[in-house]
Amino acid sequence: MGIAGFFTITRPANAVVAGIAAAVAYLIATGTLVYGVTLLMAVVILVTAAGNVINDYFDAEIDAVNRPKRPIPSGAIGKKPALVYAGILFFLGLLVSWFTTPLCFGIALFNALLLVAYAYRLKSTPFFGNVAVSYLAASIFLFGGAFAGWERLIVMLPIAAITFLAMLARELLKDAEDIEGDKAGGADTLPIRIGVQKTAILAFACTVAAIVASLFPYWWWGNWYLFGIVIVDIIIIAAAGKALRCTDPKSLTASGATTLLKLGMFASLVVFTVSAILL
Repeated sequence: MGIAGFFTITRPANAVVAGIAAAVAYLIATGTLVYGVTLLMAVVILVTAAGNVINDYFDAEIDAVNRPKRPIPSGAIGKKPALVYAGILFFLGLLVSWFTTPLCFGIALFNALLLVAYAYRLKSTPFFGNVAVSYLAASIFLFGGAFAGWERLIVMLPIAAITFLAMLARELLKDAEDIEGDKAGGADTLPIRIGVQKTAILAFACTVAAIVASLFPYWWWGNWYLFGIVIVDIIIIAAAGKALRCTDPKSLTASGATTLLKLGMFASLVVFTVSAILL
């Protein structure tokens, strides 16, 4: 057990990208950046890292079979030290959030508790685990808006809704792709219960709702935003449409629907950022 284990178990690239997303969220909410955004980034990086560690703690036995090279089963870090480490990271993240705003602190505290609940229980709960992951991704936009106050938080609601719904669609389809492996591992997911086709229909419904939500920012960003987001909406609906034609996990994976959805989500972030700066 060494320092490297404490580093890799946080999945640093994942945590840093989340931190950068928080800064982008504030930029989208206000059209500008301030020095205080570094606090937002620090909170998100620390809490995300803590969530990654606690997730590996609860998954240690499963990872010993399926992912033996992960830090805990490989012996890079012990299980008990990982639990203590997660607690320290959560504490530091919440401590830094105390110096932002009460609203940001409330979101950070709720997300920290949700990350623990997800790792302990929700992950193995059909659909609710997907909802938790989707909310956590969307909450970064709420967090960025909250740093500028309630008004900016409200402005970010449609963007958070778009992210939540598109992410939920992708999470459902990813689970549908993994049906065979999940069955072998004893997992219980919504696609296992209802099948690929019904999951694809639900994902398509989420995508349609995301497209409806994407139209709301038109009222403050105007026609140029609408032009950009319609292109993104076409990508997203095309991805969901591809999934509708699939009847089994292999055909769903081959369709590239989840990859196309990911591309659409990234493109939407670009449209939001450019709109916030220029419009």
